Amino acid sequence: MTTQLKPGVTSFETPNDTQLVVTRVANAPRKAVFERWTNPKYIPQWMLGPEGWTMPVCEMDLRPGGTWRYVWRKDDGSEMAMTGTVKEVHAPERLVTTENWGAEWPETTNSLVLTESGGRTTMTLTITYPSKAAREAATQTGMKEGMESSFARFDRVAESIA
Repeated sequence: MTTQLKPGVTSFETPNDTQLVVTRVANAPRKAVFERWTNPKYIPQWMLGPEGWTMPVCEMDLRPGGTWRYVWRKDDGSEMAMTGTVKEVHAPERLVTTENWGAEWPETTNSLVLTESGGRTTMTLTITYPSKAAREAATQTGMKEGMESSFARFDRVAESIA
């Protein structure tokens, strides 16, 4: 699967009823990718979704049991927040967190695995939902398009220091 991926291309797969697997290759070493994925210094530079959003709040306690919180603000002043707990940290190859968008959305478990080969890193993010209906509802929100925009920014941030 990942050997066919090229940098700049995101793959979205549903291997079963409750998971969404997102895969992308970055032109950067694994250590740099992990740092850009987990450090509040870098996260607001890329994890913004569609144009018109900023991230004024980015908090990450990167240890098992630690919590994280992101708040996005749209150019019209509206905001949305996401929180979670860090379950596992095996830098720079694996990170497992929970994710919660608020009372109307169920909590997910997100497992990120980073695999480096030839100076490139394959990022495999497995998002596990409590049900197929929850996964389908999430994918209908524009999530994939937002992730694509964020990953394009991620590529620029990761490559600028690689």
